[in-house]
Amino acid sequence: MTETAILAASGLLLFAYAIEHFGRHFRLPAVVLLIVTGLVARQALDAFGLYYHWVEPAVPVIGTVGLILIVLEGALDLTVTRERRGLIVTAAAASLLGFAVTLAGFAMMFHFLLRFATPEAVLAAIPFAVISSAVAIPSAAGLPAQPREFVVYESALSDILGVLVFYSWLGADGSLPDFALDLFGGGALSLVAAVAAAIALYYFISQIVGHVRFLPLLAGLVFLYAIGKVLHLSPLIVILVCGLVINNPHLVHFHAKLRALHDDDYDQTVKEFKGLVAELTFATKSFFFLLLGYWTDVRTMLSVEAWLVATAGVALILATRWMILTGLRQPAVERLVWIAPRGLITVLLFLSADSAGKIDGFPFGAVMLIVLATAAMTALAHRGAAPATPAEIPTDGPSGAPAASASDTAALK
Repeated sequence: MTETAILAASGLLLFAYAIEHFGRHFRLPAVVLLIVTGLVARQALDAFGLYYHWVEPAVPVIGTVGLILIVLEGALDLTVTRERRGLIVTAAAASLLGFAVTLAGFAMMFHFLLRFATPEAVLAAIPFAVISSAVAIPSAAGLPAQPREFVVYESALSDILGVLVFYSWLGADGSLPDFALDLFGGGALSLVAAVAAAIALYYFISQIVGHVRFLPLLAGLVFLYAIGKVLHLSPLIVILVCGLVINNPHLVHFHAKLRALHDDDYDQTVKEFKGLVAELTFATKSFFFLLLGYWTDVRTMLSVEAWLVATAGVALILATRWMILTGLRQPAVERLVWIAPRGLITVLLFLSADSAGKIDGFPFGAVMLIVLATAAMTALAHRGAAPATPAEIPTDGPSGAPAASASDTAALK
């Protein structure tokens, strides 16, 4: 049994790595290939009467760890400078407007089509309003520098915004005052905690010595996330701010002692830390998408209701994205309009809403159809382009340093 588990885990990782390279070469989303592989594996194993019951409880746990790593890796790819102020403002506006407009559209659709009450319709709509950085960032590889950086900032901000709004609305139970208090009050407390944690993490990463250096830091971040969830705060803000400070130490150079921590070894240490985060993110999301495909019952994807919701949802996503990008006069609209995927965060938020018993009767197959369709459509951003070669794959993130999002192991984001 032990040997079988080891063979299965290592085999899946090797398979995911091969899928990543295949998808990158032909500009196909690796996420779609992994989910489809899981779906096919489910049918094959069912034919032999085999079903692994441990998958159902494992998917949310692996997904949560993946969510933490996604936000951290995205933050480590963001560079905050005055030169990028215009890009950051535009990306933030696109993220906020896209989230709000898409949320309103999905909420109305669920209210009238599925007969959900308004609070439940809004809750069900939030996961679909979030652009998944897990899929968007690698999908932007091969785009010109400015559109590629725009996707990095926009999708990372969309992840954070979506998670904050979702859990605030879930806890408010339809009460607008409670929602505002939780979102802004809890967000403010989380921000204070995030700044304190980021300064502490900046100090420790500057003082790290020995062979075991980064895993204790990652364990500490996961611990802070869990504590934040227990205290009903917004722990992803902590992860985001910590990542931003690590990659942008000038943000905390308001004190001479903090400036002194940025020595000649700091940049190399951060580079190694990014590499470890990228490796762990690759492994976590590989398992998540494969298991998600296996866990999904194909029959839920064949219902007429699921296809109606998915078709209307994809059309809504594309229409709102085109209008917002055009309104903001963003360059390369004809390519960026296709990069609006829904992915890991959409699935995790939907599962959280479903486990809370708030959206009974929602056709789960529509979730998977929208995830698969929007992820697959990212390939249209590269239509007409030749298959990717190593020389075409960007090796620099927004910071100009080697970025995890462009590494060999990061195309499964």
